[in-house]
Amino acid sequence: MTDEADSDDAVLDALFSTIESRKAELPEDSYTTTLFTHEKGENYVLEKIGEETTEAILAAKDDETEELLAESADLVYHLLVLLSMKDASLDDLRDELKERF
Repeated sequence: MTDEADSDDAVLDALFSTIESRKAELPEDSYTTTLFTHEKGENYVLEKIGEETTEAILAAKDDETEELLAESADLVYHLLVLLSMKDASLDDLRDELKERF
C-alpha cells in the first residue's frame, strides 16, 4: 500500500480504494480480482466471510490473540469486498455506524 495507509485513520480508506481499483481494472495477478470474477460470484465471497468468521471465533475461544487479529483482518477485508460488490462505500458504513453511536 501507499504512504496514505501509514496513518491509522487512512488504512481502511486505502484498502477500500485498492479493492475498488481491483474491481474496476481486474488485474490478472490479484487475489481481489479472483473474488470479483469467481464462477460462484457473490456466494464465493459470502463463503469466505463465513470461513473467516469461524476462524476468528475459534482463535478467540482458544485465546490466540495473534491469530484472532489475523483472522479479523481477513474478515474485514472480505467484508469490504462484499460492500464493494454491493456498490456500498466506506462512507455508507461510517454513516450507519454514526447513526448507531
